[in-house]
Amino acid sequence: MKKVKIYVTLRESVLDPQGSAVMGSLHKMGYAEVEDVRIGKYLELNIADDAGDVDALVNEMCQKLLTNTVIEDYRFEIEEAVSL
Repeated sequence: MKKVKIYVTLRESVLDPQGSAVMGSLHKMGYAEVEDVRIGKYLELNIADDAGDVDALVNEMCQKLLTNTVIEDYRFEIEEAVSL
């Protein structure tokens, strides 16, 4: 089995109001050294070993469902899942 970790973030050109709100709260709490906050998503998928081209499969899933490619970027890592 393969474990896929997918990281989804807003494109740099897209405003991030949620990140701005978190940054404002951090500043009010005394963390003035924080210069920017961007909020994203993290997903984990377990994919069967016999799935074929996992890179192509994950790219297709991200393009079709897991991300909004107009405003989001994604990257992913593929690991061998450790079975216990």
